[in-house]
Amino acid sequence: MTTTDQTDPGSTAWPSSDGPGHPEVSAILESIVANVSSVVAGKADVVELAVTALFAEGHLLVEDVPGVGKTLLAKALARSVDCSVARVQFTPDLLPSDVTGVTVYAPDTGTFEFRPGPVFANIVLGDEINRAGPKTQSALLESMEERTVTIDGVTHELASPFMVIATQNPIELEGTYPLPEAQRDRFLMRVAIGYPHQDDELEILRTHGGGDRLASLRPVTDAAAVAAAIRTIRTVTTTEPIERYLIALCRATRSHPDVELGASPRAALALLRASRALAARAGRDHVVPDDVKRLAPHVLPHRLILRPEAELAGHDANSVIEDILDGLPAPTE
Repeated sequence: MTTTDQTDPGSTAWPSSDGPGHPEVSAILESIVANVSSVVAGKADVVELAVTALFAEGHLLVEDVPGVGKTLLAKALARSVDCSVARVQFTPDLLPSDVTGVTVYAPDTGTFEFRPGPVFANIVLGDEINRAGPKTQSALLESMEERTVTIDGVTHELASPFMVIATQNPIELEGTYPLPEAQRDRFLMRVAIGYPHQDDELEILRTHGGGDRLASLRPVTDAAAVAAAIRTIRTVTTTEPIERYLIALCRATRSHPDVELGASPRAALALLRASRALAARAGRDHVVPDDVKRLAPHVLPHRLILRPEAELAGHDANSVIEDILDGLPAPTE
């Protein structure tokens, strides 16, 4: 871990990294990671991030070119947990009520009944989310942030746990509607899968060429166990130096010369929750600076808006976060 001197390095007493931790939570996370990795070959880092997002009570945006396994990753994660799962294929003619649900008149009872939409599942798979219009995209805003859906003035609570896993193709722009800043900010992480290594691609041919491996995937835990693990992860300790470091990272994005709009306080909260989940997976009951540094490149970049001149110079949000991490001293362990 990279360490730098603080004004008073002796003032910070870090907990031992071999503390009691939460072994039962770590075991659940590891079992899901192993289960998903049995289908998604050669992408251990991406699988770990996806599972971390689930246990950090966040949502995941998978952005990459076609054919690299975006939907496969989402389906494998959903099938690894015995819970309700719904899939939405986003298209330009999709209506908000197709996602959230609708109130209809029931002639047999003479009353209006609410019919919930797919968003009421524990895990919602949104395929090619940027193909839906802005009105339909915005239908997810309330559910992703507040875990509720308001229809005709009535607020309905969503299930727990609740996670939206959305995919999109970043290079195909025809017939798409880019996600607005408010929508992107609702996603805890954005990950890219990338092309597999040559040996991993050979493994894909051998395993998936003979049939659908996903069909044989079985759950390794259930919704109740995930919800209990999430409650435990909320108790993972974060010391004040860690909290100040985390806030400093987000504030540095607001003053960076390449950035027009930096990370919001919601981004700091997202990074905190993700760091706690990562610490729990490592079997620790406390967050260390490396947890924050490991996740910042996945939690922060998609929330930034760069200045036009920075984009013309070839800079991107990932390089901004890398620059900030290199220049900002981390608390000394």
